[in-house]
Amino acid sequence: MRTKRRRERPLLGVVAVPGDKSISHRALILSALSHGRSTVTNVNTGLDVRATAGALQSLGAKCTIATAGGDTKARAVVEGLGLHNLREPSDVIDVGNSGTTMRCLLGVCAGIHGLSVLTGDSSIRARPMLRVVVPLRAMGATIDGRNHGDRAPLSVRGGDLTGADHELAVASAQVKTALLLAGLCARGSTSVTEPGVSRDHTERMLATAGADIAVDGRTVRLTGGRELAVVDRDVPGDFSSAMFLIGAALLVPGSELTIEGVGLNPTRIGALDVLTEMGADLSVHPRAAADEPVGSIEVRHSHLRGTTIEGDRVPGMIDELPILATLATQAEGQTVITGAGELRVKESDRIRALAAGLVALGAAVSETPDGLVIDGPAPLAGGEVDSLNDHRIAMSFAVAGLVAEDNVKVRGWSCVDTSFPEFLDLLGKAQRR
Repeated sequence: MRTKRRRERPLLGVVAVPGDKSISHRALILSALSHGRSTVTNVNTGLDVRATAGALQSLGAKCTIATAGGDTKARAVVEGLGLHNLREPSDVIDVGNSGTTMRCLLGVCAGIHGLSVLTGDSSIRARPMLRVVVPLRAMGATIDGRNHGDRAPLSVRGGDLTGADHELAVASAQVKTALLLAGLCARGSTSVTEPGVSRDHTERMLATAGADIAVDGRTVRLTGGRELAVVDRDVPGDFSSAMFLIGAALLVPGSELTIEGVGLNPTRIGALDVLTEMGADLSVHPRAAADEPVGSIEVRHSHLRGTTIEGDRVPGMIDELPILATLATQAEGQTVITGAGELRVKESDRIRALAAGLVALGAAVSETPDGLVIDGPAPLAGGEVDSLNDHRIAMSFAVAGLVAEDNVKVRGWSCVDTSFPEFLDLLGKAQRR
């Protein structure tokens, strides 16, 4: 994919981003664990969510995703089987590039009597899994795999689980979700305590579905055995995807863009606070919604300044750090990102990928063990960069290309299909107005 700076083409008007990927995964899984037919509208149509839909079908739940007629919102229909009726799959489950599918399905399969085997692409097979495997073993699941269960493929022999109290070393919504999903089928109660705040979609959705769940500070406690109610859901727009359009509008002169219907969950929008610190001209307009806050974000071209991103707020914006780093290359002064070691074990080593790619474009960026130091503003000259098949890295480099003096070629662009296949179409729509 190539992008080139076009000074005369600001981002204008109103756009809507696809459904939230994290919520879409969870909506499909909880629908499969309820008993009856449920509908999920505005479901994310990227390859990651389709991997979850395929995995649930392998476990016996009917799950189809389609766009009906002229409706631009995709819809999923799920025929759920209830907590205890998913079945042993007849073949290996391939999660593709989706870490969320892998970790959440480990929790689901831990509650299924029989053997399940999960694998994925080369990126998934290199990502650490003991953080979820070890606590699931403590609940009674038998899990094995490469490197003593730290690497996929992973085999899960589940059923007969007992609730347990878990204290996570690192805040992780994926691990928390896996343990709560296992806890649904376990005897007794299961609690998860985190050292920091992570996204809370699972807790909200379980409460809406009637689970016996309570949140006390950073501890979530769930009592197993209660069947989930069938819930039809409308997925808000994906904030993490919206951030790439927000970033583009901030950088391109003359831009005035509104993103409507986007999720405003407070555990997800910490990046907006950082952008405000950096001098971004933006405003947020929430509106009434169900269990997930939603609204619109207005953003205008801005002259940015450097800032520091550290501490407890890092987990709440881990997916937005790549685009924030890209914006920092055009901000006045130094930006320091620390405490973000989790970036090294995502779809790629994002710290290394960002540093290498942005430096190749002419930015002043250096790696630290758990973050980046970025000095700006730096003129970007263009060139060829490698996404390392990481969708958030690819889109971050594409945004950088909008203000580069020459063409930017992003290798491995097809990886964007995992989460935001509509990105270029929406970017073009905003620039054609």
